[in-house]
Amino acid sequence: MSSPALAKPVGAIAAAALSFAVLAPTGFASAGDLPVKAAKPAADVPFFFVIDDRVTYSYIFTGAQPGMFTVNPDGTVNGKTAKSVYSFTHFDAWAYGTNFFTISMFKSGHNDPASPCTNAGTIFGAPADCAGATEIYGLFRSTFGWNEIFNTKAFSIGPLHNISFEVGMDANTENRFFGAAKRDVVGGLQFQFDLPYKGYFNVAPLVYWEFLNHNAFSQCGLFPGPNIPGVTCNADGNTKFNATWAVETNYYMDLGFLPESIQFFSISGRAAWYGPKGDSNSLPFLSGPGRFSTASKTEFNGEPIRLTFDASKAVWGAKYSHFVDIWVAYRYWQNKFGLDHNAMPGVCTLATTGQSTHSCTESSLYSGITVKF
Repeated sequence: MSSPALAKPVGAIAAAALSFAVLAPTGFASAGDLPVKAAKPAADVPFFFVIDDRVTYSYIFTGAQPGMFTVNPDGTVNGKTAKSVYSFTHFDAWAYGTNFFTISMFKSGHNDPASPCTNAGTIFGAPADCAGATEIYGLFRSTFGWNEIFNTKAFSIGPLHNISFEVGMDANTENRFFGAAKRDVVGGLQFQFDLPYKGYFNVAPLVYWEFLNHNAFSQCGLFPGPNIPGVTCNADGNTKFNATWAVETNYYMDLGFLPESIQFFSISGRAAWYGPKGDSNSLPFLSGPGRFSTASKTEFNGEPIRLTFDASKAVWGAKYSHFVDIWVAYRYWQNKFGLDHNAMPGVCTLATTGQSTHSCTESSLYSGITVKF
């Protein structure tokens, strides 16, 4: 598909060549005498004029997984676990917008065990030895620019570069006992702003709906007592939540103010807020106030800053810019998955004392290497 923005210039060139041939006096020039280049059709614009594929290995030094913690002999709680992350990322741009897709595999340490362990080193309290859990998480976001759709520049005003429609989806699967199977959709707008040194800042107000998940701990029959589907338990462990609001932001900027000899660095980051989505177990009977509440809270998931070193540019020159990046970042995730870090007994807090398990807030150094291919 040709870009609408390019259609007019191509048509004007063809019309000019035709006018020259018609208006030339007889004997001045024949069609065969015209320059060959003037008779050639313009090359089609590729459907995707930007395609960028990358693989990344990264390491989260002190990650956290809600409900996965160890109580030490002295009574302190260890709710942290390191995670290795293997990722594939795709980005493309076409005539009317952009597409972003990433899929990652998270491999945890033993403090976040795979099933059948229900906690670090135990199966419902009995000693056990389980390998660290593995999680696969995928995400995509697509934008459709208003400037491109309406063939205008009306939505480029000052630092505002464009306004776009945005849609997307997240999905995951894991081999923890919990057995999460998240499925959500988002939709809304994105506002794109220009920053100095080829940078940008995007902010997207969205509607977020997590329409399906799974929670093995909420399944009817797992624990003794009254098992009333939809009230005290879920018949098959499947959960669903209310639609809520979300705001996703991200930015990027080269450190172009540095001396040219060391212009190998850039900064980037992201921040996202997701509103309360109802009871965290889809069971409203415990969602009232207090430390025993299971009501969801506003979730903040951010990487405020990532410092990237363009290793390939430093070694092989500007032609190979960002083919190999080495980066370090800070990662912060409060009320992870919407779970209230001050409540949710047995998950975010100890059921007996209310002491924090430190597993519903993630604060970690994060580092990795990314290769473009």
